[in-house]
Amino acid sequence: MRRPHYASFVAGEAPVDFFEVISENFMGVGGRPIDTLMRARAHYPLALHGVSLSVGSADGPDKQYLTLLKDLIDRVEPAIVSDHLCWTGVGGFNSHDLLPVPLTDEALDTVCRAIDIAQEHLGRRMLFENPSTYIAFPGTMPEWEFLHAMARRTGCGLLLDVNNVFVSATNHGLDPQAWLDGLPLDAVGQIHLAGHSTGEHGLIDTHDAPVDPAVWALYAQTIARTGPVATMIERDGNLPDLDVLTAELDGARILAGASELAA
Repeated sequence: MRRPHYASFVAGEAPVDFFEVISENFMGVGGRPIDTLMRARAHYPLALHGVSLSVGSADGPDKQYLTLLKDLIDRVEPAIVSDHLCWTGVGGFNSHDLLPVPLTDEALDTVCRAIDIAQEHLGRRMLFENPSTYIAFPGTMPEWEFLHAMARRTGCGLLLDVNNVFVSATNHGLDPQAWLDGLPLDAVGQIHLAGHSTGEHGLIDTHDAPVDPAVWALYAQTIARTGPVATMIERDGNLPDLDVLTAELDGARILAGASELAA
């Protein structure tokens, strides 16, 4: 739910099944922001998507952050609460960027410990999104192996970003289908789709364009195996009118319906 489209959501006129917001935009705030959120929430189920839990940080989760997040969860009663497999800062500094985690056993221990703390504090299962990556650390395990172990050890779910699979696999010279095949698809609780851009050295997850045809094809293969899953299209730049976005969303609905018929 982006600002130019607030009025449609508040009026209950947006043709969507649920909506998602960035958790941090509504944590610890009152006034018009929380009023807008609550009025939209009256019409639709809500997904909270965080960007600052920083489960990959050696510092561990910030207790004040978790308290503010729990307060928001208790108030809005979201259907889904998610964040990212990343770290965002250290020593109280927030980079406001989703920085990559080295996919090592040591990092896995750090991430799982942080997820356990967060889920216990919040009293609920969380979903964690696979990142888009542009560099590979030497001597690390495959991302899908890391995610398998993370979900098994913590009981968390996966927010599967299909565009990120395509971007990361392409950037690392791997087959996106093989990357997808290795993921713990039984743990998928939500799916993200988005557009990307081509940079000087590879693909960039920019969220400023329609979903690429290759990503749509990968999504179709995904839901043929998972069954229909709550799916959201992210758009952060070059934001069109809401009817343009919901027309794109209809593509996901058609593919989801086809997966149900195939099952």
